[in-house]
Amino acid sequence: RCTQNPTIGEEWRRGWHPERIERKSSDARVLVVGAGPAGLEASLALGRRGYSVALAEATRELGGRVIAEASLPGLSKWIRVRDYRQHMLSKFSNVEIYRESQLGADDIQEFAPDHVVLAVGSHWRRNGIGASAESACVVAADENILTPDDIFAGTIPSGSIVIYDDDQYSVGGALAERFLHEGRDVTLVTPGLMISAWTVMTDEQFFIQKRLMSMGIRTVLGHKMTEAGSGVLSTACIYTDEARDIPYDSLVLVTGRGSNRTVCNELQEMVAQNADAQTMSVTSIGDCLVPSSIADAVFSGHRFAREFDQPIQNSPVRRERPPLTIGATS
Repeated sequence: RCTQNPTIGEEWRRGWHPERIERKSSDARVLVVGAGPAGLEASLALGRRGYSVALAEATRELGGRVIAEASLPGLSKWIRVRDYRQHMLSKFSNVEIYRESQLGADDIQEFAPDHVVLAVGSHWRRNGIGASAESACVVAADENILTPDDIFAGTIPSGSIVIYDDDQYSVGGALAERFLHEGRDVTLVTPGLMISAWTVMTDEQFFIQKRLMSMGIRTVLGHKMTEAGSGVLSTACIYTDEARDIPYDSLVLVTGRGSNRTVCNELQEMVAQNADAQTMSVTSIGDCLVPSSIADAVFSGHRFAREFDQPIQNSPVRRERPPLTIGATS
């Protein structure tokens, strides 16, 4: 996956060309709700196809999660995901952008589009579910237990900070670097055996850990959260289950994310109960469908736009090697 070229790797499998895309096959009006990476890419690709597109964003600024994550140390260049698409969308007269337009199900029905694309993103979980934990653990309703959403919204952690990173990608390490730059006392706890373990896949892990260690971060590696509250993060070793309590003044949980499904559920109920709304189809894309990386969100938006109004094929993905039939010899 690539944040800027969503066709990468799909030139043969799906027959996608990075510069050419099928023209529209109907006069359908499409409403895209949410201008994060998925919504921006879907709007851009639909605009290139010639569809009439309305893009509604709840805030003043386009970009969604990209804005927040690009504000962290070392991630500023991620804003190009937003900047490129915002610039290209300004060239299309068939794409209208509505800022500061938070839409509910009733607003969407009143707009009366032919198709609704929900790209309203996701939120960081507070229950401990993450890359290595499939079930929730006990987390107290404590004002000193925060998520990245709280930090991005302007909450300032007090005292010593413990970051529990079971996302294991870029945000946990980048938040730690931000707090260290501010002169804060920071401990990073993770079930991984290194800081930001998944960034091994992007060839960044060594540099992230080297930088944070040189800044004086304390780490507790290979420990999973079991409970949090009353100023104590309770953990267990991933190998021996040996318990370890880690005190904190503020705890930041960087774990998994959950899809924002409220509007989708309201629309689905409306379509089921209201005959006037049954002509309107609804699709979720990006983090609203399945929370993942920014590159995956871009791909999700592009795939929707490519396949919109196209005939459904039984086997759209071509294999690099033909499958062997039963009894065949190599």
